[in-house]
Amino acid sequence: MAADNPHGAMFRVITPNQHSRVTNAELFFDLVFVFAVTQISHALLHHFTPLGAVHVAVLFLAVWWVWVFTAWVTNWLNPELTPVRLLLFAMMLGGLVLSTTIPTAFEGRGLWFAIAYAAMQVGRTAFWLFATPAHRTLVRHNAIRILVWLSVSASFWILGGLAHDEARLWFWIAALTIEYISPAARFWVPRLGFSSVEAWAVEGGHMAERCSLFVIIALGEAVVVNGATFAELEWTAANILAFVSALVGAIAMWWVYFHKGAEAGSEWISKSTESGRLARLAYTYLHLPIVAGIILTAVSDELVLKHPTGHSDIRTVLSTIGGPLVFLVGTILFKHSVRGFLQLSHGIGIILLLVLWWFASELSPLWLSIATSAIMIVVAVWESVSLGSKVEEAEER
Repeated sequence: MAADNPHGAMFRVITPNQHSRVTNAELFFDLVFVFAVTQISHALLHHFTPLGAVHVAVLFLAVWWVWVFTAWVTNWLNPELTPVRLLLFAMMLGGLVLSTTIPTAFEGRGLWFAIAYAAMQVGRTAFWLFATPAHRTLVRHNAIRILVWLSVSASFWILGGLAHDEARLWFWIAALTIEYISPAARFWVPRLGFSSVEAWAVEGGHMAERCSLFVIIALGEAVVVNGATFAELEWTAANILAFVSALVGAIAMWWVYFHKGAEAGSEWISKSTESGRLARLAYTYLHLPIVAGIILTAVSDELVLKHPTGHSDIRTVLSTIGGPLVFLVGTILFKHSVRGFLQLSHGIGIILLLVLWWFASELSPLWLSIATSAIMIVVAVWESVSLGSKVEEAEER
């Protein structure tokens, strides 16, 4: 029973050698972030300028950070219990406010964005501290450390919400900097010092599944937006080819991430004696470029669907090549942290995309999309064949 759990009444009951499943409450909570990802991709599509890209990057980093911190906390707490479910439902409300303000976060609704974000980060951590029993000193101290860091960053978020124009951007960059360096700094605070490795232990299989589900959210958002955009267009040969190319590219991305990488990551972190440290690197940080690449590719797909012919402009080139490029950089680093070696297929894919960049402006958006999708297919097939051969060799031995 929950009350007999030595970790605390609201904590998950961890069974050795048994994977803690992702609960329906967590999946329900994730629905808010489907909306958030859509808002981010649309914000970039409508503000595709250097300053607009910086604004969208700040908002994306905030959305990812609030989601992944929640994933950490629900890795420890049990969402099957009513108090934890109510926490997630309250977080959903905050997430909806956060998502709806994304398009105008640097305009009229910046304070709403800041209040929603700060309330989610501080409120969730305060709940975790409250739920941790007194005898679990290491965990309580860890919660206090994180609460201190997030409270400091929250002040910068609120100051940014009250400020305007460039000042808002700098306040929010300062807030993100505080939050993103905090795990690497092990949440050092005076008197309590650094957090310990023991306090960061996670149920590895659950953490891997949570992050892979966010990748599904990003890919699913891209597919839905592509379908909605295609439905509104005249079905010409060029538009149909662009739609097929976008779908094939999404399938290739799914294959590159899920066919071998996600499974290997789950197995690796589940067996690790330093699950917290490895989850921080592989899932908290290295999944950022993976998700960012998918979102950037979704922007490209919409641009290509609407304007498949003619020369590719700078927005089309940056998104169509940049999306898969950022995605492959993220996956090669993620898989390196899992397997201990750099995947040759991913490296070749990165090189091919960089070569394509040199003459991308001479291609039409459609052919540029087809070329990048073909490169992603090569990467997916190459990795599947090469790793399959290694498995067969190991079995023969």
